[in-house]
Amino acid sequence: MKISIVLSTHAAQFAAVVFKGDFESSVAKIANMGYDGVELAIRDPKLVNSDELERIVSAHGLVVPAIGTGQAWGEEGLSFTSDDPAVRAAAIERIKSHVPLAARFNAIIILGLIRGITPEGQGHEQSMVYLVEALQECATVAAETGVRFALEPLNRYETDLIHTVADGLDLVERVGVDNFGLLLDTFHMNIEDPVIEDSIRACGDRIFHFHVADSNRWYPGGGHLDFKTILNALLATGYQGFVSGEFMPLPNADIAAERSISHLRQL
Repeated sequence: MKISIVLSTHAAQFAAVVFKGDFESSVAKIANMGYDGVELAIRDPKLVNSDELERIVSAHGLVVPAIGTGQAWGEEGLSFTSDDPAVRAAAIERIKSHVPLAARFNAIIILGLIRGITPEGQGHEQSMVYLVEALQECATVAAETGVRFALEPLNRYETDLIHTVADGLDLVERVGVDNFGLLLDTFHMNIEDPVIEDSIRACGDRIFHFHVADSNRWYPGGGHLDFKTILNALLATGYQGFVSGEFMPLPNADIAAERSISHLRQL
């Protein structure tokens, strides 16, 4: 099992990121703890030096399995489903701008809160139309480079769009392209999916990436989820990608990261 952990290349408001900023020292820590990869949270590719990123990651024997994009929503309010056409267009262009970097690292592009939240006065179905159109446009551009997108079903307290794995699979059908699938996250599934293992099995080969956090969004082993049965279900689908930690840096970043990989390796 290949294990990675999320690292934001810059300071960010989003709380469920173990390491933020201080890139080189964080990468060194992650490698020394025994992780195989580092998932990068990048708000805007223009803010990073891709040559330097690659140098540092490679120097520590790591790979980049995925690139998170949610900070474009959290920090700038970019959204695929905004009622403002200019905001929707900016969100699409931002995601397209991640494609060259993702191609360079052979990484999946994660689509989380960039989907947005239905604005007041706009119907849910109109938001879904905007979402499908945006995903199709981005995926078509990325297909030329072999880059894949993974949309993450999120719990009802964060968005009104795509909560369960079943919702996500319906969206995959509507988008209808091979390079679009899902990122499953155990924290969100614990809230929205009746049986996590059943949802994993139902998703099958549409699982493009996988996040782990315990029931309380602490590190795996810090709550009540049974990661042995969860990971058995995941591997039974034939999944060969990374299991990536996205959880709160509690009691602090170093302890959370160490306890997470220790718990997962024991399984």
